[in-house]
Amino acid sequence: MPRSPELFAQANGLQLCYQTFGRPSDPPMLLIMGMGAQMVGWDDEFCEALALRGFWVVRFDNRDAGRSTRLDSAGVPNVTLAMTRAWLRRPVAAPYLLRDMARDVTGLMDALGIAKAHLVGASMGGTIAQTLAIAEPARVRTMTSIMSTTGAPDLPAPQYGAMSAIFKPAPSSLDGYTAHYIQTWKQLRVGLFEEEEARDRARALRNHTRGLHPAGGARQLVAILASGSRREALRNVTVPTLVIHGDVDPLVPLAAGRDTAASIPGAELMVLPGMGHTLPLRMWPRILDGITRLAQRA
Repeated sequence: MPRSPELFAQANGLQLCYQTFGRPSDPPMLLIMGMGAQMVGWDDEFCEALALRGFWVVRFDNRDAGRSTRLDSAGVPNVTLAMTRAWLRRPVAAPYLLRDMARDVTGLMDALGIAKAHLVGASMGGTIAQTLAIAEPARVRTMTSIMSTTGAPDLPAPQYGAMSAIFKPAPSSLDGYTAHYIQTWKQLRVGLFEEEEARDRARALRNHTRGLHPAGGARQLVAILASGSRREALRNVTVPTLVIHGDVDPLVPLAAGRDTAASIPGAELMVLPGMGHTLPLRMWPRILDGITRLAQRA
């Protein structure tokens, strides 16, 4: 399938790095990655598989991640204070919100001449897709929300081990970062996935080469906390929706996926046994089939 190099577009006053797979004449599908993650978190083969199913696939670095604009002038937020205030259900201050990140998506769509797209979001990417479906449903053909949440405060908390893994500072050296990456994703996968672990070293190298930015991940986390719950707003969403969640997700428990599906009228829920907070290769067939069926129905 055709594949572009990494390109840049002006979107919502920022410069976003993106890459496309497939033919621009096919229906566009935007892949939105999660907190602190780069667009290459969507593996090349996953993007190619979607392109082969007849979509023009666009993956991109969110603001404050990868090669997109870094908002370092906003400073590094006090994550502990933000989490405490969110737990106490008090307002959280943040340099930007999920609605701003949703505007980044529509800005990228405008730059690429896309009027309406299928959205696929993972983790924080799912919350961005939900925010866009709430605010600008006319821009969304379908929405697939993977291992994400409504943000409602009464949902179960992440497991301590998963939280510790993602908050442990990553070393800046390649060897140190690689060891950290491998251990973190082993924790988030929950179980033995030899085929994934065999690829982790190459994934870590790619991330390290493109550039690490932990301060950006902290700002993204605070944006999530400051944006609050979408549960009530999602009840008015009419965009065809698929919610995918693993039954052993240690970071965003399955209850959050069930809540998302229950909050969106007509949403389909796909629970994948044995899947944690990752997109393992062995789950791809069901995930790809689900995304494709949703798009075809729409």
